[in-house]
This record gives sequence, structure tokens and C-alpha cells, in this order.
Amino acid sequence: MRCFCCSSKPFQACCEPFIKGDKTPVTAEQLMRSRFSAYATAQYAYILDTYTQEKQQGLSVDDLAQSAQGAKWFALQVHDAQSEESAEPNTSATLHSDTVEFTAFYFEDKKMYQLHETSNFRVENGAWRYHDGTLHDDCGKVKYGRNLPCVCGSSKKFKQCCANKSH
Repeated sequence: MRCFCCSSKPFQACCEPFIKGDKTPVTAEQLMRSRFSAYATAQYAYILDTYTQEKQQGLSVDDLAQSAQGAKWFALQVHDAQSEESAEPNTSATLHSDTVEFTAFYFEDKKMYQLHETSNFRVENGAWRYHDGTLHDDCGKVKYGRNLPCVCGSSKKFKQCCANKSH
């Protein structure tokens, strides 16, 4: 089965090892893709665990499940990934941070929506973690032609591919 993150790799060789805890993402983009796959497969404990410690405060697995209720995540497009290193204030430590711009597509009540975000990731205790993100103005309901190429990048028409996942 093709990975939920639309990488064209099998799920078992892409995001599943991260979600199961068998591997750790080595880039912010890998973490972002695995978090998308975790939303697609309702693995909310993984999502919670991959927030920075600061952002985990006040969140729970139940909160995440409740906020995602009714959404069926089905396609991901990664637009850009940027790396940055800087000195952490008042320390000799180096702060590693990345941004990843992406659009995630989902169905809710048989209608298609998109979430377009530039996410901020940090290395915390030697592992990449999601910190926060900025939503773009084009988030929300999307009208997409059934005969257009599928948003997942499969090269099939949307009606023959991901449109079937709205049911």
C-alpha cells in the first residue's frame, strides 16, 4: 500500500516505522510526513509525542482525536523545506530548526478541504519535533474538478483516485 504522505513509497517503508517507534525521523520533512500519516491512520499518541515539550502542555490524545473527528486525511503535497541553525540564547548550544510548507487535503462530510501551512520544527533532545505553524489564506473548502489530475500525485484522474475516499 502506498504511503499516506504521498511519497510514492510503501507505507511500511516510509512513515509506518516512525509511527510504530522503530525509527526516528532524521529530517523535519520526514517528521511532518509521518505526522500526516498518523492523522490519516488516527495514531494520535504519535502526534502528541512529536510536539515540542512546550506545545505538549495542555494537550492530550483525546484532545487531538476530538479535533480531528470527522476529517479523513487523504493527500499531502510538500512545497518547500528550509533548514536553519542558530546559537541558542545565553548558551553555547546550537538550535536546529526547519520550516516545511505543505498542503494537506481532507474530506469532511463528503466535501474536500485543504490545510496549507508553513510549519516550524525544532530538534529537541536529539529528535525533530513540531512546534507551531502559520496557516495560509487559502485554507478551507476546495472545489476540485473530478477530471483533473489527483492531488496525491498518482497521475490518475481525481475521480478515479482519491475522490473515492470521500465515502
